[in-house]
Amino acid sequence: MYAVIGAGPMGLATARNLKKYDIPFVGFELHSDVGGLWDIDNPHSTMYQSAHLISSKTMTEFREFPMADSVATYPHHSELKNYFQDYARQFGLYEHYEFATRVLEVEPDGDGWQVTTECEGVSQKRYFDGVLIANGTLHTPNDVPLPGAFDGELMHANTYCSPDIFRDKRVLIVGCGNSACDIAVDAVHHAASVDLSVRRGYYFLPKFIAGKPTDTIGGKFKLPRGLKQRLDARLIKLIIGSPSDYGLPDPDYRLYESHPVINSLVLHHLGHGDIHARRDIKAVDGKTVTFADGDQQDYDLILMATGYKLDYPFISRAHLNWQDSDAPRLYLNVFHPQYHNLFMMGMVEAAGLGWEGRNEQAEMVALYIRARQQKKACVAGFDQLKKEQASQPVDGGFQYLKLARMAYYVHKDSYRQAVLGHIEQFKK
Repeated sequence: MYAVIGAGPMGLATARNLKKYDIPFVGFELHSDVGGLWDIDNPHSTMYQSAHLISSKTMTEFREFPMADSVATYPHHSELKNYFQDYARQFGLYEHYEFATRVLEVEPDGDGWQVTTECEGVSQKRYFDGVLIANGTLHTPNDVPLPGAFDGELMHANTYCSPDIFRDKRVLIVGCGNSACDIAVDAVHHAASVDLSVRRGYYFLPKFIAGKPTDTIGGKFKLPRGLKQRLDARLIKLIIGSPSDYGLPDPDYRLYESHPVINSLVLHHLGHGDIHARRDIKAVDGKTVTFADGDQQDYDLILMATGYKLDYPFISRAHLNWQDSDAPRLYLNVFHPQYHNLFMMGMVEAAGLGWEGRNEQAEMVALYIRARQQKKACVAGFDQLKKEQASQPVDGGFQYLKLARMAYYVHKDSYRQAVLGHIEQFKK
C-alpha cells in the first residue's frame, strides 16, 4: 500500500495513475475536497478572486480529460475547481482519499515508511510501502524583510483574495511575477494609486497573438536553442516593445532563462499611467519608501508578491536529499538517489509542461513501482542512473537564472523526452 499526500492537480494525476496500474494506495488531503490551490474555498489556497490560468486550456489540460468547449481559453479558477472535481469523479478517485486529514510526519520504517496523520484531533500511525509527496509548491510564502519599519498595512500575496482591500489606498506591490502583475491590475480600479517595485527585468508575453493563445503558436519546427531565443525575443519586441518603453527595467538575460510574465493588461496600465514603475526598495521609514534611484513615495499598503518557497514540513530534509540548495536534488525532480519508494510529485516547472506533462511524470512513477514489484531487469540500471544523475538539471542547455523559484525549473522538451523514454522502458 502506498500513501499519496495531496489532492491538487498533481495528487490527482498521481492517484489516477496508481489506480490505472492497479497499485493500492491511500490519499491524504488537508482540505475537505479535491482541487488544491484551485479551490478558493480551501483555507490553505493562495487563490484570489480574479485569478485565471496563465496558460491556455488546450496546453494545460489532461489529454484524456479535455475541458469542455464552454470553458474559456484562459479559465477562471472556479472553472478549474469544477474541472478537478469532475476529473476525480470520472476516475473514481474520491473513494481513495481521506479528507480533512493532515500529514504530521513521514519517516523511514524498515523497508517502508511510517506516516502519522491527524483527523478531527485524532492522530494515527500507519505503515506504507512507499510515499508519493504531491502537496504542491505554492503555499508557503517567501517572506522578504523590508529594509526598515513600515507603519502602514503589510501583507504577502498569499493572503490576497479581493481587490476591496485596496480601496482609496496608496498601494505598492513588490515583485513583478505573474501574480504581482495580476494583483496590480486588480488594484488599478480601486486604489488611490498603484506602484510596482521591480528589482530585475522580465520578459512580457501577451495572452493572445493574432487571436490565438500565445502558447499555441509555433512549435511545429524545432529550432536551435539560441536561434529560437533570438527570433522569439524579436517577435515579442515587435509586438509589444521593450519593458523599458513602459518604465520597467529590461532583462539582462535571454528569453526563456526565467519564467516570463503572461499578462496582456499590466503594460497597458503602465502605458496609461494607471500603474507607476518603481525600482527596488532601498529603505522604509514610517509610510515613506525610498527606492534605489532615490525617489520617495508614501504608501498606505505594501503587498509583497515575492513568491513561494518549497516546504515539506512533515518530512526531514535529510530524507529528501535536500542539502545547501533551494530544492531537493532528485533525478528528474522526482526520484531519490537512495530511496526507491519515496517520490516527489509535481516539484517541476516549465513553460508549456501543463498538467499533461505532470500526468506523464505520474505514469512514469507508477510504472517504476510496478516494474519493481515485477522485478524487471531494467530496474537495476534505472536505480543506478537516478543515483548518478540526481543533481543533474534538465535544462536543455538554457542558462536559467540562479533563483529559488528556478531551482526546480526544467526544459519542457528535454524533460518530456526523458520521462517518455522511461515510460517505454518500464512498459517493456
